[in-house]
Amino acid sequence: MMRALIADDEPLARSVVRGLLRGYADVQLVGESRNGVETLGAIRQLAPDIVFLDVQMPDLDGFGVLDALRGEPLPAIVFVTAYDEFAVRAFEEAALDYLVKPFTDERFHRAVARARRHVPASDHAALPQSLT
Repeated sequence: MMRALIADDEPLARSVVRGLLRGYADVQLVGESRNGVETLGAIRQLAPDIVFLDVQMPDLDGFGVLDALRGEPLPAIVFVTAYDEFAVRAFEEAALDYLVKPFTDERFHRAVARARRHVPASDHAALPQSLT
């Protein structure tokens, strides 16, 4: 089971990711956070395998979260943002993927598939029916 955290200050954005994650039998949503400080605490406390991380959030942005975690074990990071100009920096910071809002279900699926390849698990289920 892959454990996921959604970190975004926009309720609608969290809702979209949450809804898409419901289609994956092998992904458990373990938490949501609304700003960088909450995200930092949630990553340390919940130890998710994957974080859908917004770039621009109050208190501490997504890059600040990664900076604060430097030297600690990192989950797979999928940046989810409305700003494509941060893509190069995201990959320099070891992001697994970068989704620009609004994204398609298929694009989201590719990000989850990439995370499956990086997160050790023996019980990943098949693709959601809607994507097969």
